[in-house]
Amino acid sequence: MTDLRAFEPTDAPLVASWIDSEESLVVWSGKAAFTWPFDPRQLVAFHAADPTRRPYTAVDRGGAPVGHLMLRSTGGAVRLGMVLVSPGARGHGHGEAMIVAGLAEAFASPEADSVELGVYAHNARAMRLYERLGFRPERVDERSVSVAGQWWDSVTMRLTRQEWLES
Repeated sequence: MTDLRAFEPTDAPLVASWIDSEESLVVWSGKAAFTWPFDPRQLVAFHAADPTRRPYTAVDRGGAPVGHLMLRSTGGAVRLGMVLVSPGARGHGHGEAMIVAGLAEAFASPEADSVELGVYAHNARAMRLYERLGFRPERVDERSVSVAGQWWDSVTMRLTRQEWLES
């Protein structure tokens, strides 16, 4: 079982410890204004800078943090992002449970008509998870970011409230 609780600034050092390279920072945060080497203060400042950001810490049955995600409402759409499962908790279903809990949180708002997310095209494992949960690719932005001299394509995926209710 994986639950979401509100992110606390004291979670930042642990979350930051899960980011072990510039590449993993970009995979996790997209084009957010983080710099490498990543420092927990960047995460705290990022979340504090915009009240529409709703960060969460995922915890296991015993209350130990196993992940992080963020929701951000923009009109009728909710953006799901910054999804990260701790390295030691990967492969145990926490990622899927986090996304399901995030969707329930997002669609708890009657104004939310869809949830969208961005994922890099080479992150096949994440894309399979999102598709299994009902997300469908909506747009591909080719060469959206360059990391270590390699261009990455990003994919925007969307799940509507109706699709979520029918799943």
